[in-house]
Amino acid sequence: MPETFTIHYFATASQYTSKNTESLPAPLKLSALFGELEQRYPGIAPKVLSTCGVSLNGEYVDIEEDAETVIQAGSEVAIIPPQEPSSSATINRHCK
Repeated sequence: MPETFTIHYFATASQYTSKNTESLPAPLKLSALFGELEQRYPGIAPKVLSTCGVSLNGEYVDIEEDAETVIQAGSEVAIIPPQEPSSSATINRHCK
């Protein structure tokens, strides 16, 4: 059985994928995550991911600064859209 990690989708990300969670193959570099999601859900990167926050095992990560971080089997990733306009500047630094 292939190794996987769990990705959790919230708000618009959940609506776009029609899923709350799914398993993706591990290991996967954080820098490849948005590409993998775009391949599975065409249009998700510009429509949803461009304004999201991303957490890995409960900690926010910066897609650019933490690009070489490897998502390991058993990890949990969350795609978290901003909750209010004033938070978007803070959240955007965590996204591509």
